[in-house]
Amino acid sequence: MYQQYGDYRQNVPQGFLQPSGSYLPPQVPQQVQPVPFVLPREESYIENILRLNKGKVATVYMTFENSKEWPSKIFKGVIEAAGRDHIILSDQTTGMRYVLLMVYLDFITFDNEINYYYPIGNEIVTNIQDPVLLNTLKGAQ
Repeated sequence: MYQQYGDYRQNVPQGFLQPSGSYLPPQVPQQVQPVPFVLPREESYIENILRLNKGKVATVYMTFENSKEWPSKIFKGVIEAAGRDHIILSDQTTGMRYVLLMVYLDFITFDNEINYYYPIGNEIVTNIQDPVLLNTLKGAQ
């Protein structure tokens, strides 16, 4: 490609100069498709159950051993996210967000019905009524 600089034309190759002196052509980024949440086969970890119930209000009961200030504490809020070692809750009344470590988790309660999905061999134990979510989970099998 030629770019004009004042009265001069200069040949400017497009791409990146390699140590060998040759140019590597520019690469066109590929469009990434969003991947739906998929549960691992025959695994029902707490984080998977929490992910299926993202957006629902939960009450999380935790015990902090050897803590004089907070030997146990109850957190109530909307599940924003969950990982293997943490839960993120947001308290709708205060706007506070909590990152809670699973190591301190005792149990979790919900005021309403929860989504649950657990594949056992060729059978699936579930109460999910949303057909889109259920087909996505079944398709991951």
